[in-house]
Amino acid sequence: MKNKLSEEQSQELLKVLQIRFEKNMNRHKDIHWNKIQEKLEANPEKLWSLDEMERTEGEPDVVGYDKKTNEYIFYDCSAESPKGRRSLCYDHEALEKRKENKPSGSAVNMADEMGIELLNAQQYEELQKLGNFDAKTSSWIETPADVRKLGGALFSDFRYNTVFVYHNGAESYYAARGFRGSVRV
Repeated sequence: MKNKLSEEQSQELLKVLQIRFEKNMNRHKDIHWNKIQEKLEANPEKLWSLDEMERTEGEPDVVGYDKKTNEYIFYDCSAESPKGRRSLCYDHEALEKRKENKPSGSAVNMADEMGIELLNAQQYEELQKLGNFDAKTSSWIETPADVRKLGGALFSDFRYNTVFVYHNGAESYYAARGFRGSVRV
């Protein structure tokens, strides 16, 4: 079945996520693993999305809990932009616009296929409070419609102890630029 892991794959991923969770308690104070595991086991499609994040080297981890929606929030927490999601333009429109040297895909399409959301600027800032991420790489972030309509797209990185938000043509792509995503369970 598509978007569902086998029992063995699920158990293996849960172990990986639990070990990462326990190693990085500063990212999720006052949150307990057993409740997260219950939610994950009850939502196999979310577990599949987390596996996609893991498979593309995003190292997903819990970064918060939304009391209003009763959801745990996972972000990609790899030190650099996930290796399995680099060299992508921003979205499908940008991919179609490129006539030569097309990248293999786009960040927005890949996120959709994985069942995750691109981080927005605020989420990216929140992530940086948990550590230093993208000190050598950069990550596409959700771009406001008015910027995208004009052909641009936003990306962020962390340099000089500062989070920067930049713009680029949406059809551009670089070996050191990927994207970070989030999943709510």
